[in-house]
Amino acid sequence: MPSADTGASTVVAATSPVPDSDSRLTPGGPGYRRMSFALFLAGVATFALLYSTQALLPLISSGFAVSASAASWTVAAATGGLALFVLPMSALSERFGRRTVMTASLVVAVSLGVLVPFAPSLGALVALRFLQGAALAGLPASATAYLAEEVRPKALVTAIGLFVAGNSVGGMSGRVITGWVAQEWGWRVAVGVIGVIAVGCAIAFRLLLPAPRHFTPGSLRPRVLARTVRDHLANPLLCRLYAIGALFMTVFGGVYTVIGYRLTEAPFSLPQGIIGSIFLVYLVGTVSASTAGRLVGRLGRRGALYLAGGTTAAGLVVSLADSLPLVLLGLVLITAGFFAGHAVASSAVSKTATTGRAQASALYQSAYYIGSSTGSTVGAMAFHAGGWAGTVGVGVLAVAGVVTITVLGSRAARTQRALAPIGPSGA
Repeated sequence: MPSADTGASTVVAATSPVPDSDSRLTPGGPGYRRMSFALFLAGVATFALLYSTQALLPLISSGFAVSASAASWTVAAATGGLALFVLPMSALSERFGRRTVMTASLVVAVSLGVLVPFAPSLGALVALRFLQGAALAGLPASATAYLAEEVRPKALVTAIGLFVAGNSVGGMSGRVITGWVAQEWGWRVAVGVIGVIAVGCAIAFRLLLPAPRHFTPGSLRPRVLARTVRDHLANPLLCRLYAIGALFMTVFGGVYTVIGYRLTEAPFSLPQGIIGSIFLVYLVGTVSASTAGRLVGRLGRRGALYLAGGTTAAGLVVSLADSLPLVLLGLVLITAGFFAGHAVASSAVSKTATTGRAQASALYQSAYYIGSSTGSTVGAMAFHAGGWAGTVGVGVLAVAGVVTITVLGSRAARTQRALAPIGPSGA
């Protein structure tokens, strides 16, 4: 081994550790920061665009003279489009590469973002939002598959947590910015500003993301794709993780679709700018998502999910109070629990799937955004029928589903260990 002190070269060679042959990225290593920041920006752009109308629903309702349920389709259409197209887009990423598909998705999505402010009717707005969601479908599954291939396994939960943290920052900044801009210039200008911000994120993402070094092109043959999807859906652990992601997002989608309506009504009667600022609680999600790796290390995967579900449920109950500080505390707990649970479940999918990772992640993302669409529409309907308590009721049922599925997973793992004590156990 070369050394500045040639006389000590033999000693250095004898005592130096064997070079690590694993060339995948690791914290502190070359390229890791660039990769993390690039995907963080992709997460920012994705969530800022995807939920750009959520904080503006009361203004959209009044602008088009429609109900809360009708306006909520501007959110549900985007998440529904993503849910429908995430699997086909993941197949394209298997063939053409993760970075290529993510870049193309961002380009199309930000281009549509420029058109959204000019929608002449609610129907046109919903259609544009659907197309935007479909375009963004290339991001989530491709990003987690990219990380699973390019990052060492021990750092995977942390890396995915940072991507999810970018989601939370995008969701927060998009809502806060649109709230204040809309208060002065209306919802159309507000969503236009988000489109411009997303353009900047897309450019920086493409310049920063390292070229993949461990990607192997797959097949686009429908039969191969169908077999891969069938194998994933036959895996009980993956199915449990998909259901958990969908249920967590049902809570989150319902709460944040409806909260603007609740805060504009008595006894709060808050202006649009202040309501947008409420979404600063997303910063809590940024922290909880980025620390999910340490949480799993201390409590295990199922322990972390129990904690995330309990925190979310506690937030739902606290938010029932007609006190703004308690409502804010409830949102903090809901946000922390949701982002922690999402980071744990999504990283578990990437670690569980040894083949067809993009499809495995795509199925998770599809379930996740179906949960978002369900939460947005059902939460708004429950609010219309029973007020905030109705929306909370929907959320509590979803959290109960998370806990039930996690309990079933614990029992399945114990049974597997009992049948094969020497082999790997389920999780």
